[in-house]
Order: sequence, then structure tokens, then C-alpha cells
Amino acid sequence: MLGLWTARLPVSDEDRRWVDAAFCRLGELLGWQRMMAARVALPTAEDFPDPYDGSEGAVRALFLRVARSIDADVSDTELRLFSDAIELTQDAVLFATRERSTPGGVYIDPQNGRKLIAIHDRQIKDPGALVAVLAHELGHLILLGGGLVDRNSEDMEELNDLLTVFLGYGVFNANAAFRFSQSMELYSQGWSMSRLGYLPEQVWGYALARFAFERNETSPEWARYLSTSIKAYFKSSVKWLERNGERLTRTRAQIERPKRL
Repeated sequence: MLGLWTARLPVSDEDRRWVDAAFCRLGELLGWQRMMAARVALPTAEDFPDPYDGSEGAVRALFLRVARSIDADVSDTELRLFSDAIELTQDAVLFATRERSTPGGVYIDPQNGRKLIAIHDRQIKDPGALVAVLAHELGHLILLGGGLVDRNSEDMEELNDLLTVFLGYGVFNANAAFRFSQSMELYSQGWSMSRLGYLPEQVWGYALARFAFERNETSPEWARYLSTSIKAYFKSSVKWLERNGERLTRTRAQIERPKRL
């Protein structure tokens, strides 16, 4: 029976190469040590000790906790709750969404004023989803607000999804990804409820496995918090990396950047 079973990667080779290259890009932009030192955020009282009652104050405290944990500078960023997209136009901020449903979270940078992260008030009912939305929009603040990535980059949204893994929020965002989708307009990025996220489940699973591989985590405790489907893809990706990871390590710095997913 030996040799009949081999570890099978749940993603295409093109998608694997994109994830590998994207990790390299993030490492170059933010420094590999930032990923190595990242604390994996989990839905536990240890990571989120603040009482949460759904109030605006509780949302703001959660926002600041997530921002601090990923070293996102929010000193010039306003947090706002909204109930419909019309509210976001009251300050003459250009905002639109390609979906009929209102997005769950939006990052807006008008380039001539304070940055804005706006969260739909429906998210306050689900703290786990709220954490994922906050991490995603704060990722835009880091990459776009920091001028590290061009907002018109072909795979900007996918790279921002991967950033949440890189910074330790992969458990939240992988589990929540299929409650949301992202929309992109001239000055804003947002999540809506109407279709799947940019990264397929298989890619989330491989990205989390690659994150663990880079950090030399052979059996991370945080993996037990993954949803059933994500965990299955994660485990199969881990097995594949156990057999092929050494080759990837040797060539990591020379990975050719493939096309977007």
C-alpha cells in the first residue's frame, strides 16, 4: 500500500503559486517578522476580554483592539456605523456598490481628508463577523492608506484577504469569508452579503497552511477553531507542504508572480 497514497493539494498549481508569491509580496512590504510575531486571534475571552453588548462604545473598543493587535495606525481614521449606503454620501464622499445589497463594511479614503471605516450596523449582532469585517477594512488602511499597494492593482482585494492571514486574523476571516463579498469603487472597498468572497475556501485553507508552515507550526492549536470545510482544506494542504515545503522554502525569494486568481 505504500506509495499508493500521496498528499493532494486542494488548490490548483496557479492558485498555489499566487498564494506563495503574495506571501512574498506582503513579506517585502511589511517585513517577514511581522508575520512571524503575529498572535493568531481566536474567538476567546483571552483575546477579546472586553465586554460586548453591541453598543457603539463596544464596537469602538473592538475596533481599537483589532487595530492595536495588527499595528494599524488609526489616528487619522474615523469609525462610523451606518444602516444604509445613502448615509455614506452625506459628506459628499463618492461611494457606490455594484451589489443590490448594502455592504457590511467599507474603507473610504477621499485623499483630501480623514480616512473612514464604516461598518453596517447589522454586523453588531455577530461579534465574530464584526471582527472579520474590522480586520478586513483595517487591512485596506494598512495597504491602501499606507500607499503600499495601488488600489487599481489587479489582485488588490485578494491580497487584502491574504493580509488578514498574514497578520493573524485568518481564523476569523476564513470562517466568515462566505458571509460576505467585496465591492470596489474609485475611493472605497466594501463587503456585501450577496455572493462569495474573493478567495475560495480551498485557497483560504492553503493560505492558512502556508502561514503555519512559514512559522514552523506543525500542528497549531488555533486550527481547531476553523470551520469544518476550511479545516479539511487546511489539513490536506499541511500534508502536501510536509512533503513539498522544503523546495518552496529554497525558492521562496525567487517566486515568479503569477496572474490573479
